[in-house]
Amino acid sequence: MIPINSFDPMTLVFLAALNPGVIVVAFLMGRNADQWQKLPVAAFAAALVGFLLYWIGAQIGVFSVHAIGGEAFLLTLGFVFGLVWAVLGYWFRAR
Repeated sequence: MIPINSFDPMTLVFLAALNPGVIVVAFLMGRNADQWQKLPVAAFAAALVGFLLYWIGAQIGVFSVHAIGGEAFLLTLGFVFGLVWAVLGYWFRAR
């Protein structure tokens, strides 16, 4: 079990940066975006998918959830990293 503390920002940064749901959804939605204005939508969708994966992991016992502050920060970081992955997908799209 991986303990998640509410005041440990580096653990939350690593969880958000290495979340496969955020990476895959943001990159694929960024590749399929035909306008740059759709990238924040892709980042938000990726953050929600990443948070859903985190929640499922907490429900089956992979993560130990202690406080709600860490999860809110995790969702925000998922959006930030999702935006980075969406921009990368947008740049590497098939033209």
